[in-house]
Amino acid sequence: MEIFCRAANELGLSREEIAAALMKSLEGRSLRNVLIIPPDYTRFHSNSGLITNIYYHALVDMGCEVDILPALGTHVPVTEAEAKHMFGDIPYEKFLSHNWRTDVMKIGEVPAEYLEEITEGLWHDAVDVEINRRVMDEKYDLIISVGQVVPHEVIGMANHAKNLFVGVGGADMINKSHMVGAVYGMERMMGKDHTPVRKVFDYALTHFLKDRPILFVLTVTTAPAGNIRTHGLFIGEERSALEAAIALAQEKNIDFVDTGIKKCVVYLTPEEFHSTWLGNKSVYRTRMAIADGGELLVLAPGIERFGEDEQVDKLIRKYGYKGRINTLEQFEKPENQDLRDNMGAAAHLIHGSSDGRFTITYAVKDITKEEIESVGFQAADYEEMARRYDPEKLAYGYNTLPDGEEIYFIPNPALGLWINKEKF
Repeated sequence: MEIFCRAANELGLSREEIAAALMKSLEGRSLRNVLIIPPDYTRFHSNSGLITNIYYHALVDMGCEVDILPALGTHVPVTEAEAKHMFGDIPYEKFLSHNWRTDVMKIGEVPAEYLEEITEGLWHDAVDVEINRRVMDEKYDLIISVGQVVPHEVIGMANHAKNLFVGVGGADMINKSHMVGAVYGMERMMGKDHTPVRKVFDYALTHFLKDRPILFVLTVTTAPAGNIRTHGLFIGEERSALEAAIALAQEKNIDFVDTGIKKCVVYLTPEEFHSTWLGNKSVYRTRMAIADGGELLVLAPGIERFGEDEQVDKLIRKYGYKGRINTLEQFEKPENQDLRDNMGAAAHLIHGSSDGRFTITYAVKDITKEEIESVGFQAADYEEMARRYDPEKLAYGYNTLPDGEEIYFIPNPALGLWINKEKF
């Protein structure tokens, strides 16, 4: 079954149109137990909260038992307040927490020879395919994987099998897939399909989950002024749903600028961004648009830590965002086993640096200037920067300040990818 819905105008699909498509996807199914795997609160603007809520109530009305397993990856569990804000009136006890270190089972392996082939010889190790045990639980008649297709620094375009193998996957897949992307080069992949990391997930899905009843429900959204617009909804078991969503996301979520941006100001909403692990989307998604010698200023009032968990936070503090070459050198040193054991963190350190091509300044409230600078960023006072670059007054795109300074403002970097036409 394939159900592809595209909005007739820029306002996006209505709630009624979304609900009708979801109901159609359940027609003819005899269901008793259903597992829904939506993204977590960091993907609030995916509109997956509404979709999960509609599915939940429809399935309960059909007499189903429904469990919800947010695709946390390495993120912290969804709080009760976040669950209510994103998913509405679904009882909090229905939300299960995924632990990427302890809740998984190995179901296969992507062979080393295949990795060498798809990375042009840049990666030589096999990858264990691990998944949350609930995905393999035979009691579930249907597994609904919900999420947004959007440009992504590790895989090219997010979601589909990534929601499973990273969102509710295990350490080896998370770590090695991130490192494969970092070694291959994010700028070779962002905004594209059929990247090496995507091929790893496609291989794992085809070989090891082909007998599981998985239905993918993919959105393409934007959120001007924080208002979610769902431009497309793509539902199906086959890869064609992903390909249709990618085509639309490339149209809606990639912005080309005519020339390199000299100063880019990004605002991170305090509700969504609490760590540089997440906040560095401001680096990933703008790096292809910022001019050599340019500046990136990140206004981040909610950032209070570096990593999403204590172990990763310590690694970021220890090694810092010091550039690709430096990180790879540290990675190869025998004494740095802690970094080798956390390849996802190593990849993140590479992604979060501009390699000296442009400056990155974080303006935060709850981390000291000394701490920010110790990990390789520049630091600025949040209140001072917010007065000069007031996110409530700036318009998306180019702005000229009263003193003549020209900046490019992005209110939420998680929803797009920005590229300089001159270098694409």
